[in-house]
Amino acid sequence: MTDTLRGKLLVAMPGIGDPRFERAVIMMCSHDAEHAMGVIVNKPKTDVTLGDVLGHLGLSSAHAIEDRIVMDGGPVRPNRGFVLHSEDFTADGATQDVAPGVRLTATRDVLESMAHGTAPERFVLALGCSSWGAGQLEGELRHNVWMIVDPDDAIVYGGAHDEKWAKALHALGLDPVQLLGPAGNA
Repeated sequence: MTDTLRGKLLVAMPGIGDPRFERAVIMMCSHDAEHAMGVIVNKPKTDVTLGDVLGHLGLSSAHAIEDRIVMDGGPVRPNRGFVLHSEDFTADGATQDVAPGVRLTATRDVLESMAHGTAPERFVLALGCSSWGAGQLEGELRHNVWMIVDPDDAIVYGGAHDEKWAKALHALGLDPVQLLGPAGNA
């Protein structure tokens, strides 16, 4: 497989048919012939903060980051943390490059760094991820379930989560209103 979606954003088409992915924007972290994996970057969890996650791990921080929002990264492994972050942090053997300016670390190392005040400059913590088996994502792409967009720091790391989906569509020159279409009666 020569084409990979690693480092791209997947943007859910309206009417995707799965409420977990409605208006989702996913940063693709890996993609090959056998599997694909990404992290949703625009669906905040309402009941968990970074401080809660750190506390669960027995870590505490006196830094303002404890109030940071945690994303619902997807339905797979919902109790595991996935941190997308800037290139100023690396955990030997545990950090992978995803795209220019975006790395992924899914080990305790990055959370300990956050607790000790040496967090990456930009980061988003998600619980859970989204994954696909061999050929599954390709089938969804053939059925126009997803659009592919180049990554943008404001979409990956920005705080306006409710605007990320529309912003990603605008990057393709699309207006979300045109995709949704008017409702009417026959």
